[in-house]
Amino acid sequence: MPADPARPRVTGRALVLATHPGPAAAVTVVATLLAVAAGAPPGRVLLVGAAVLAGQASIGWSNDWLDADRDRAVARADKPVVQGEVAPSLLRSLALGAAATAVVLSLFLGLVPGLLLLVLVASGWAYNAGLKRTTVSVVPYVTGFGALPAGVVAAAPGGPTAPWWLVAAGGALGAAAHLANVAPDIEDDLATGVRGLPHRLGARVSAVLGALLLGGASLVLVLAPEGPPTTAAWVGLALAVPAVAVAALAGSARFRRLAFPAVMLLTVLDVVLLLAGGAAVT
Repeated sequence: MPADPARPRVTGRALVLATHPGPAAAVTVVATLLAVAAGAPPGRVLLVGAAVLAGQASIGWSNDWLDADRDRAVARADKPVVQGEVAPSLLRSLALGAAATAVVLSLFLGLVPGLLLLVLVASGWAYNAGLKRTTVSVVPYVTGFGALPAGVVAAAPGGPTAPWWLVAAGGALGAAAHLANVAPDIEDDLATGVRGLPHRLGARVSAVLGALLLGGASLVLVLAPEGPPTTAAWVGLALAVPAVAVAALAGSARFRRLAFPAVMLLTVLDVVLLLAGGAAVT
């Protein structure tokens, strides 16, 4: 029996779960590895990771705060606020505090990289605040995940510009993540009035489109860097095949919950292999 939401038993586990720890960790790892690949010194690598983690925590907490009533309406068992483990008011305070921390840490990296990293934070908040209910629900994902590598690379010594292919791949992976992330909850969303782009396209069309974007991003990461693809790049492309297949199957109830983790795992692996293959990201 769920606890009384008016008197939540706040636990550390509940607060962590409300950050959406899987995506938050994946995005933070990607940003940190990109900072290493861009040649940032250790101190700035850690600062990039801390800034991105604070921003991701703020997005997760704001999501569970703003969606509290909607999640209760459909009895989301995976949401701590529904189970009475944390109050929406506390999540609001934490979200605002984490966002302020992200602003400070990002701007410590410099104005240009800081603002670019904050595009991701602002995009996440805009999505949570209402864009998720519109036909342009994919835009925050495209802009946020496109700006992320641009900001990380700009934080390297000399403020270099990220190559076009890295920004394009980031945007495509963001769009694929949006389509895959919505898939498990599409019925609950529709029941509570959420009509984003995936809901309008339908589960099957969204799954196929997400798979195409995921495959396209992987191809760009392999073929666009200067010089012939490295062995690590070809390994990355081979690893993309099962992830693309899972994403394409996200239109079926059986595979919906596997699609988003597959996209996130492939994104991390792609960056690891870029680093291992020595591709120039500056």
